Amino acid sequence: MLCPFACLLTIPALAQVDLSHLEKKDVAPHTRLLVLGTVHLSGSPKGFKPESLEPALARLEAFKPQIITVEQISGAGCDFMARHPTEYDPQDIATYCQDTAPAKAATGLDVPAAMAQARSTLKTWPAQPTPGQRRHLAALFLAAGDAYSAQVQWLQLADAERRAGDGLDDALVASLQKRATGNDETLLIATRLAVRLGLQRLYAIDDHTGDNVDVADAATYGQAIEHAWDGAASGVASVRAKRAKLWQDGDMLALYRYVNRPDALRADIDSDFGATLGDPSSQHYGQIYVAGWETRNLRMASNIRATFRETPGVRVLSLVGSSHKPWLDSLLGQMQGVEIVDVEKVLE
Repeated sequence: MLCPFACLLTIPALAQVDLSHLEKKDVAPHTRLLVLGTVHLSGSPKGFKPESLEPALARLEAFKPQIITVEQISGAGCDFMARHPTEYDPQDIATYCQDTAPAKAATGLDVPAAMAQARSTLKTWPAQPTPGQRRHLAALFLAAGDAYSAQVQWLQLADAERRAGDGLDDALVASLQKRATGNDETLLIATRLAVRLGLQRLYAIDDHTGDNVDVADAATYGQAIEHAWDGAASGVASVRAKRAKLWQDGDMLALYRYVNRPDALRADIDSDFGATLGDPSSQHYGQIYVAGWETRNLRMASNIRATFRETPGVRVLSLVGSSHKPWLDSLLGQMQGVEIVDVEKVLE
């Protein structure tokens, strides 16, 4: 028997527990978490000058983060995917992950062993490490699949000390030198900040296991997503044009202020995930796409949370592509003892 509408009114609402009361019980200082949405600097327009980031870097440095997380997959995450080639396409792994074979050849360590040694080394890290200690830790990070943390150590060495030795062979030195000239936000923002602040490493928090969607017809799936994007392009055209103009002009502080504004973020999200949720296909491709995106953000949020699990009260900077920011602000803002910092105020 179907229940009429009047009957439905008598069904009690779903009981939910409000967790906000836990904040009153928390006696530890709150962790201040700044999620900075970024453009992907690898796509910079011709003539881009890294020094144009300086005004933004100065404001981020003034925030004094003690932990910096980046949108990279950890060595452990890459090692996991590599061990499951039927689940994760080796081509995708090559796109997201670093080749640790040269570092394994130099150090004799695979990813798990290198991770363990790096962790052990950091636990007894001296206030004034020697150049040899920095070179050795850089080698461990490379073997652990954490090339950007290796870069943090490398760039804190004097020029004369940037050489082979202590686990670094000539091939690894060449890779460090090449990466130092790269053009991406992990290097130009996160690594440079870590060096300025005297931090010893970065934390890779990305995860592509959750958006590894399984669809029977990948080509049709991709066409459905692109069709949804094309239909919504006009609604975000002015935002994209302004972003491109600021980038072309080299006004990176204004660009970062703009891409982190709620109205710009909303326009981007509506033209992407909002558009795909309207996909009318019987296979619900758009909804599958958004489910993968949200799963990825959930896993990223948990990885960020784990970086300050044992250190309540620290300041954390999380550098992610701007479309991730609203999800991470929302998810991490629900965690106990976490205060989301207003990025617009930091960049004032």
